[in-house]
This record gives sequence, structure tokens and C-alpha cells, in this order.
Amino acid sequence: MKIALLTPTFFAFSGPDRVVENEAEEYAANGDKVTVFTFRGDIKPKNYEVAQLGMPRNATLERLYRLFFFLDIFKVMKTVKQLKDYDLVVSFLYPMTIIGATANRYFKIKYTYYNVGVAYPELFGSVLERTYMRLFNFLTNFTVKNANGAISISDFLRKELKRETGLESKVKYVKVDKKLYNTKLNKKKIVAITKRHKLKRPVLLYVGRLSPHKGVHLLLEVFKLVKEKIPAATLVIVGKPTFDGYSKQLVKVSEAINKKHANSVIFTGFVSDEELPYYFGACDLYTTATLWEGFDIPAVSANMCGKKVVAFDVGSHPEVVKKGKLVRAGDVNGFAEAVVKFLR
Repeated sequence: MKIALLTPTFFAFSGPDRVVENEAEEYAANGDKVTVFTFRGDIKPKNYEVAQLGMPRNATLERLYRLFFFLDIFKVMKTVKQLKDYDLVVSFLYPMTIIGATANRYFKIKYTYYNVGVAYPELFGSVLERTYMRLFNFLTNFTVKNANGAISISDFLRKELKRETGLESKVKYVKVDKKLYNTKLNKKKIVAITKRHKLKRPVLLYVGRLSPHKGVHLLLEVFKLVKEKIPAATLVIVGKPTFDGYSKQLVKVSEAINKKHANSVIFTGFVSDEELPYYFGACDLYTTATLWEGFDIPAVSANMCGKKVVAFDVGSHPEVVKKGKLVRAGDVNGFAEAVVKFLR
């Protein structure tokens, strides 16, 4: 079959984009001819093609362009025409759902919506961000209602999609590479990570985007409480900042912690696939205070590396976190207590 996967971005730092990558590789391995259509990205394709459509590089203009993409009728129709010979179109996230729905309407191409979820608008900081996310969610739901089929990456998202659109979907959990994430990681490489960052044990780890709904600000509050009981503890935060104002807020809080306890909070930025498993190997406990999660690849990766996970009891966590403890959402004190208990 000739298959088109449609995703707004195709970056290695983004969890949803890694889901697209997994699907592209799986289809290609089955002998299908696959093309990923995206505005832009940096993931290198394996046995499939990537077609970049282009969009503004300024962060604000990029978000506006994605929200109002339906106004760029020329690009929408140009892309749709490129799909007329495809057997299947799979759309991940708005606004690519516009292209999927239009291709289905004009060329009767089978259109599947791949549901990786949209975080709740109320979890974002400013009024502008919340308004943006409400519009984004509305437009997503509007453009997927007539899909021929749907796939959700967790039962949590399956229920959310059914509630919001009436669309039924099949659950397909995200595959995490057992060759990369396991309990037999190279010890020398783990030691190298420990030495590079001068890590003091015990080490807490978080991996993911620095976005308001990921709750990194709450994780820092948890860490302050943990430091009162275990002064030597270190928190390593791996991930790319995606909201400038929010990232500056996190840096300010972490600087205050480091002023009192030197080198206690470490921001690494984005870490490559080649090195990321050894960060899990170097930690004593994986922690995430995310307030919404459609799947949570890092939490699953941590468990696969033999590390326990402390997280809030939200979203898909009851389904995917197998070893560790889930704490009532927003309960910073309870979270800190669970962390201290595991570390001791």
C-alpha cells in the first residue's frame, strides 16, 4: 500500500512525533511505501520518505499559522492533490486533520485519525495560551468526526475521543525499543553520564518537554521538600523548552534551589536517543509531575530500565506505569513523601 502519515512537526524531542516515527518504520517494515508529510522536522527517515511543507520559524507566527492553516487554501489543496494516488492517509494532530479530511472528501482516500491527544487548555499558564488550546481542541474535534477510523495510544484517550466526538477508536500502545531501554545497560556509559554532570546520589530524573501541562514547576516544589529530608538529592531535567516564559520561570526557581544547594537541579536540554537510556540508568528514581498524559513514553522507558516511577494519577498513568506509585493529582506533599520513601 501507499501510505501518507500527516504530522505538523517531525522532531526528535517531541513524544507525539516519535509515535509518527514508530508508525512510519512499522509500515515500511511491512513493505508499504510510506511518506511523512510535515511542516518541518529533524528526524532522519529509515526506509520511508519525508516531505516538508514549510511554515514560519518564529514561534508565535508558527503557532498562529498552525491554528489558522485552513486559511492557506493554496497549500491545503496542493498537498491534498499530492495524496490522490495514496491508499491510506493517517493524520496525527490538527491541522493535518484538515488535509486528511479533505483528501477523503475529494479523492475518497481512506482517512484514519491517530489520536495522540491534546492536553487540557486549563493546564496552560496565560489566558492567551488557554484560548489557543481551546481553539486547537475545537478544530481538532471538528476535523476528525468524519474519519473512516481512529487509533488511540491509550484507553484514556480512547474514552476522551469518544466523549468529545463520538468517534470510536482502537487502542494501540506506543512501542518502546527494548534494545535501547532495558536492565542491561552499559555501566561504563552510565558512569560517564554521572561524571559529566557531577551527579550526587540519590538522583531523580525527569524527561520531557518543558511545557506548563508537564508540571515541571510542581516537580521543583516537590524537590524542595525532598531536599529537606534528603539534602544530597539531585534532580536531572532532560528536555527541550517549548514555552519561553514558562522556561524562564523554571530557571528562576532552580537557581534559587542551587543557590542554597549547589548543583542540585540540572537542566541538560535535549538528549539524543543514543545517550538517553544511560540517563535512566544513572537515576535512582524517575519522577514526573505531569498533569495530563496521553501515554508517557519516558515513564514506560524508566520501568523498562528497572526504575520505579512516581507520578500523578492522571491520564494514561494507571495503564502504563507498572512499577512505582501514583499520587493524587496536584498533591505535592504526597508526591514528596512517596519519593522520600522510595529513596530511603
